[in-house]
Amino acid sequence: MGLNLRYLEGQTPLNEEEKEDLKIKSLTSQNELNELEQLNIEKAIAWAIQSRLKAEKILTEKFIQELHKKMFGDIWKWAGNYRMTNKNIGIHWVQIATELKKLLDDTTYWIEHETFPAEEIAIRFKHRIVSIHCFPNGNGRHSRLMADILMESVFHKEVFSWQQSNMLKADNTRKEYIKALKEADNGNLNALINFARN
Repeated sequence: MGLNLRYLEGQTPLNEEEKEDLKIKSLTSQNELNELEQLNIEKAIAWAIQSRLKAEKILTEKFIQELHKKMFGDIWKWAGNYRMTNKNIGIHWVQIATELKKLLDDTTYWIEHETFPAEEIAIRFKHRIVSIHCFPNGNGRHSRLMADILMESVFHKEVFSWQQSNMLKADNTRKEYIKALKEADNGNLNALINFARN
């Protein structure tokens, strides 16, 4: 029968080849997939907490890929690998490594020179990495966890609440999140910072 996926506004559709890389072939519904991905993500969060991470490890291409693999590796064969196709959002796939390197360098500079407050650095990073859209799927969840890791491990501050939502439902919280992302696309980060904080 195969996996039947429904996409919400702002989600990245998988192509047929990417869907073929599902490790658990018995999965058929979006709800089953969401539940399994959430369990995998919770394991990744536990790993990140136990790892006592430092900025110089976090702000590397290796860590970006490793975290994505920890978050989705039980479910998808492509977890942790950059996408090889263009999507409905994100930069051209051949530019991913270059743009990610620029982001990592910028973020290291912001931290070292205290260019922005801690929250703003974490949200700027989150917004830029989700705009790059490194992976076939899971970019929003990955970017939010990266922001939380920066807050906790680099700035030693409380993680964001993200309105206590994983944003996998088409509800008002998700609409507010998408609206805040669009405002950030236009250079205004305030809505995204407020969303993350509340």
